[in-house]
Amino acid sequence: MKIKVYEYPKCSTCVKALKFLEANSVQFEKINIVDKPPSIKELSSMLDYLKASGKGLKNLFNTSGIQYRELGMSEKIRAGLTESDALKLLSQNGKLIKRPFLLTEKNGTVGFEAEVWKKLV
Repeated sequence: MKIKVYEYPKCSTCVKALKFLEANSVQFEKINIVDKPPSIKELSSMLDYLKASGKGLKNLFNTSGIQYRELGMSEKIRAGLTESDALKLLSQNGKLIKRPFLLTEKNGTVGFEAEVWKKLV
C-alpha cells in the first residue's frame, strides 16, 4: 500500500503521527508539507474523503496557523471562496494546510487521531 504523509518537522502532532506509523511498522513516504505541498489533485481527493465523512473545505485548512489569520482565510471562506480557488491556494502554501495530511491509495485524513489512522493504514 502506498501511503504519503505530508508533515511539518516542527509540528508535535506530526511527530506523534510518524511515531505511530513507525511503531505499527507502516511503510510510508514522508514529505515536508512546506517544501512540497500536496498537488491540487491530492487536495481534491482529500476534500472528497473529508466530505464523505461529513466534513468540508474548512477542514483542509490549518485554522490555528498564523498565515490562516494573516490572510483572513476565515472571512474568505465565509464569503464563498470557491473550492477551485481554495485548492489552488493550498497547493501553493503548505502552512495553510491542516497537518499531518495522510493520503493512502483509497482514502485519507487530516490531523492525527490514532483510531482513525489505524483504520486507514
